[in-house]
Formats: sequence, structure tokens, C-alpha cells
Amino acid sequence: MPTPPLAARAPLLGGAESDAWTVHFLGAQRRAAGEDIILLSIGDPDAPTPAPIVAAAKAGLDRGNTKYNDLQGQLGLRAAIATWNEKLTGATVTPEQVTVFSGAQCALFAACQCLLDPGSEVIGFDPMYVTYPATIAAAGGVLRRVPLDPDRGFRPDLGALEAAVTPRTRAVLMNFPNNPTGAVLGQEDLAAIAAFCTRHDLWLISDEVYAALVFDGRHLSPLALPGMAARTVIVSSLSKSHAMTGWRVGWTIGPPELTPHTVNLALCMLYGQPGFIQDAATAGIVGALEGKVAEIASMRETYKARRDRACALFKDLPGCRLHVPTAGMFIMLDIRSLGWSATRFALQLLDEEGLAVLPGDPFGKVAEGHLRISLTASEERISEAAARLRRFLARHRKAA
Repeated sequence: MPTPPLAARAPLLGGAESDAWTVHFLGAQRRAAGEDIILLSIGDPDAPTPAPIVAAAKAGLDRGNTKYNDLQGQLGLRAAIATWNEKLTGATVTPEQVTVFSGAQCALFAACQCLLDPGSEVIGFDPMYVTYPATIAAAGGVLRRVPLDPDRGFRPDLGALEAAVTPRTRAVLMNFPNNPTGAVLGQEDLAAIAAFCTRHDLWLISDEVYAALVFDGRHLSPLALPGMAARTVIVSSLSKSHAMTGWRVGWTIGPPELTPHTVNLALCMLYGQPGFIQDAATAGIVGALEGKVAEIASMRETYKARRDRACALFKDLPGCRLHVPTAGMFIMLDIRSLGWSATRFALQLLDEEGLAVLPGDPFGKVAEGHLRISLTASEERISEAAARLRRFLARHRKAA
């Protein structure tokens, strides 16, 4: 007997973007089976979660912080997030503007649910993180892509931004530092995007997960610009900055008028984050602010050193063009001149050399023909990865 109909939006939750991790999953399976596979395919820090954070979670368990918790998030954690955000962005917010969610992905989902109506259009910069299209579609929104220019350091095309707006446009979704490119926004471009949102009365959703991993210069957030607090929603987490991907701690920061709605959604979705997880997150942020967790203080320098090492190794690969990132934990390698699709290249590279990287195609049209290579391995393993990639290129260029 056939099932009743599914929601019309259900198919929109899949598509090419949902296949982004195919190479990673295949590589992870082979490594689990004992093969020497180098996984440079996802942004999962190779460092363990710092010991003081783990100890705080254990202490929370020991004192029984395992019951239903504050739906908005424990006050101590929200206060720490507000202070952490001020350190990174220069923008002052109150704990009442923070809602804690199960990771940045959940926080972005909540923001879209609270801001979008069916048919609302969202302008997003291409390339973008692969879950954005489905997250927008789940709220009934329609994604309009505006390209970043790889020849200008993946800066936004402000003319295309203006051309993309329609009477149905509700929000701009941006992610800087950007995943997958590692690009950051300069003051001029940030001010132009903020002015655009003000001129057209739009929300600005800013995914700032990589804000603590800026190598050159400092992170700039729209929340710190005059007049933007009333229309900006920050989405962030501790996954990258604190090596806490599996702990699932993220948040939204928005104007006070938005908070009751994000809290209501948190009630429907989660009924609060586990208290002992929040204890751990609080310890991680406070420890970073006070300089008491050395691993967090050194994480940015570790990724910067790996960035520099990787760029030195990958810059002269035959037939490839390297994009040097300013932030984050990835580098982008342009392989279009080789005449291969990025997916075919990545699958064959894994098959022949045991090196897993992600094809750029699921991140958007601008990333087609690129590889996203993670820096979540030691400099020694990154050097070995470069040797394997160079060997693969030499073999196939000779065969051609």
C-alpha cells in the first residue's frame, strides 16, 4: 500500500549538496578498516577537546546537572557567549539576546524558521556551506545566489547583490570567514553589504563560526556597525574554535525582539541543551577569555602554521591554482585546467592514493572544478598528502 504524500519541500532537503561528504565517508570507512587513509575532507579538528572542558562536563554530571534545563540556555553560558562575542567582534550584547542551540547548524535552522515566510527570498554568497540551501528550503524560503569573485580573493560582487534583490527578498545570508574559501570581508565590503540591507530593509544572517581563526588581520562583524544591531542575527558555535564538534554547542545572537521566538523554537525542537554540556561550554569560553586553556589560545597559530606549510607545498602543483585562505581550516585548489570534474578527481585520488579531499561542486557554481582540502592534520601528514597528490598528478599527466 502506498504511503500518504510527503511534504512538497521534502525533496528540497536533499540534492547535490547532500552528496558533498561521499568521498569523506568512503575514506573514513577505509581508514576504519585499517588502510592508511589521509582524511583532509571535513573540518573536524584533529586535536582533542581541551581537558578543562571535559573536566567541567564530568563535574556537571557528578553534581547532577542532567535534568531539564533553561530553554534559552544557562545564564552563565549566555553571559560567557556575550563576552566572547564582544572580544571577537567589538559588539556589546546582553545575555538576553543569546539563545543556545545544538550547534551552529541548528541555530541557523532556527534563524531561518523565525525570519522567513513561504516564498521569502534569501540572497546567499556562492560558494557557500552545503547545508544552506536545504536549511532555507525547510523554512519555505528561496535561495538566490550571488557569486564571490575568486580573482579578487573571493570578494562579493556588489553589483550582482543589487541585481538579485526583489520585492520578496527577506534576508541576506553570509558566512565570513567563508567555508570553503577561507576568505574574509574587508571593511569596505562589509559596510556596503550593511548599507544594502538597510536600504532594502532586510535581515542579515551572519554565520561566524570561523571568527576565532582569522590568520591575517582581525574578524569584522556586521553586528559592530552602526544601526545594524536591529537587523543582524549572528550564528556561531564552539565546534572549530574549541575543538568541540561532537558536543553540539551553538547559538544565535539577535535583537531582543527576536529572542522570544528563538526560545519558543528551542522549546519545540530541543527542550533545552543538556546542562553538563553547557557547563563544559562555559568552562571553555571562560578559560579562553582568561587565557587558562592553552590549547584554545594556540589553536589559531596551529592552523596558521598548517596553512603556511600547505600553501608552500601546493602552490606549484602542475595544472593547479592555489587560493591562499586568510582564515579557517581549509585551502581551495583550482583544478579546472586539468579537464577533470572535481568529483571524479577526488574519488580517483582516494582510490589510487588514499587521500580524501572534498570536491567543491556541492558548495556552488563558483567552487566547481575546485578541491577543498582540510588543515585538520599534522604538518607531517599534510606533507605526505602533498606528496601523494603530486604523485597522482604526475601519473595522470604522463598518461594524458
